Amino acid sequence: MFIKNKKAFSLLEAVISIAIFLLFALGIYGGTQLVFKIVYSSRIRILETGILNEQVELVRNLSFYDVGVINGSPSGVLDRNVTTTRNGVDFLVTRTVRNIDDTYDGTVGGVPQDLAPADYKLVDISVICARCDQREPLSMQTYVAPKFLEGDPTHGALFIEVFDANAQAVQSASVHILSTSTDPTYDFTDTTDNDGMLRLVDMAEGFGTYNITISKDGYTSDGTLSITESIPNPTKPTASVIAQGVTEVSFSIDLISSISIETINSLCSTIPSVSFSARGTKLLGTDPDVYNVDSSYSTDGNGTYTFDSFEWDSYGFSISGYDLIGTIPDVPFALNPGVTQPIQLVVGPNTVNSLLVMVTDGGQPIANAQVHVTSTSFDETILTGVGSVRQTDWSNGSGQELFTDNTKYWTGSGVDSLSAPGDITLINVAGSYVPNGTLESSIIDVGIQAQYVSIEWESVAQPVEAGSSALLFQLASSASSSPATWEYLGPDGTSATYYAVDSQVIHVIHDGDQFVRYKAYLHTDDISVSPILSDVSLTYTNSCMPPGQAYFGGLSVEDHIVEIQATGFQTYVTTVSVSDDIVLAAELTSL
Repeated sequence: MFIKNKKAFSLLEAVISIAIFLLFALGIYGGTQLVFKIVYSSRIRILETGILNEQVELVRNLSFYDVGVINGSPSGVLDRNVTTTRNGVDFLVTRTVRNIDDTYDGTVGGVPQDLAPADYKLVDISVICARCDQREPLSMQTYVAPKFLEGDPTHGALFIEVFDANAQAVQSASVHILSTSTDPTYDFTDTTDNDGMLRLVDMAEGFGTYNITISKDGYTSDGTLSITESIPNPTKPTASVIAQGVTEVSFSIDLISSISIETINSLCSTIPSVSFSARGTKLLGTDPDVYNVDSSYSTDGNGTYTFDSFEWDSYGFSISGYDLIGTIPDVPFALNPGVTQPIQLVVGPNTVNSLLVMVTDGGQPIANAQVHVTSTSFDETILTGVGSVRQTDWSNGSGQELFTDNTKYWTGSGVDSLSAPGDITLINVAGSYVPNGTLESSIIDVGIQAQYVSIEWESVAQPVEAGSSALLFQLASSASSSPATWEYLGPDGTSATYYAVDSQVIHVIHDGDQFVRYKAYLHTDDISVSPILSDVSLTYTNSCMPPGQAYFGGLSVEDHIVEIQATGFQTYVTTVSVSDDIVLAAELTSL
């Protein structure tokens, strides 16, 4: 009898077969989807190309003087944005028209001077599918020239420049122009170029009629102001355009900053609901002076108040209902662009008259300065609180673990501290500087309950050829003077960032640590120059004693003699007429 052997697939063989089948099936499906997507994208591009051709033909059939955007510059009959539908698909069309000042016959404000600078027009038309997954629009440009004359002789030019706090050009800033009393009227928005400029060369004549507003995402704003009862003499009045003339106006914007206010007492306990006022130095108007920031506020139940969108400026604060015992850091203080600055206002019982003395050297608070205040009815001496540790000389070399000699440091690599005593540079080898170097300070003891404020240094301005990372810093701190390792961190509390000129606020991760050290990183892109470090200081407070400050309360209304003595400085003497709460900023001079 013959028996035929019949075997089925094993489970493993079945699983492998199914996997292979799915692999091929998914590949075929994915390839089909890709083909459909490419075909669909090509179809969309074909439709968009047809729309652009229609738009260009529309422009070419207009009169030269009608080629422009409604309420725009140049003004015309075209809407800036329109929606059109093709084959059931919606498309957004954006039109931009600009006057072109050709150099052939001179330029406005140039040599030779072109008094009719609107030589011809550039028309830029872009189209994008409104509901498709399309990221970049399709665009087309064309030039339109007048048949005879270049432009209207009653028009002039308006040049707008936008720069930041460092006088650097701000690119792609939004510029809104509004003028309702000119002929034609204007109400449009344009952007600055790579030089931070917006040049409008064919604008209707108008005296004090142009309202300009400058903005950019994440930046402060600026602009012109109309004359009002509260601001009779604005510092930036509405702009004018003179026939066949050039009007140049400038504005300044930069990254938004924030200030977090905390009101505490001398024991570091929170004091809630404290009324205070803040005032900057930037003016909206003069005669009378109207400040950009000059208002009253109040901390919340947790003793805090946050200004989320503040402009860079120098700000001062005053307190109502309490005496201002001190501030951390010193006020008025300079708020840099794009930073978050914590401010502690230390308050005490309200007295009718008080005096807060802030003792500084080059803007840095001076620790242990003796402040002696006398009058016919008052005589008291107070030492300013612990303020800062400063190092200006490294000429006695490396090898010092604890910061006992402020002319020494712990270790360095690639740096020279001897060639120019008082300065740190990169090592010069055979006439060329090494590209990189580091210097690690000795261990600095700042006492218990330290709160770190800022790290600052000189020289701030480094050779341009050295590059943007010529001099950077990181900090390491510990509760012990002998931790297992010293971890150097930057302004975001990680080792990936560095303290630079625009980021000197010390991260709160170091607060509470008694011991700290800094590490300087020197770098040059050009070995013919070297960055220079002349001075570095750490500003901090010990417990809640404001640095470099001394408070005197319960004074009488009369003249008080203030005498300040500090080691290494000339004696400072002045007379203060005390009435209400007074703040004296005393800048000492080195011997």
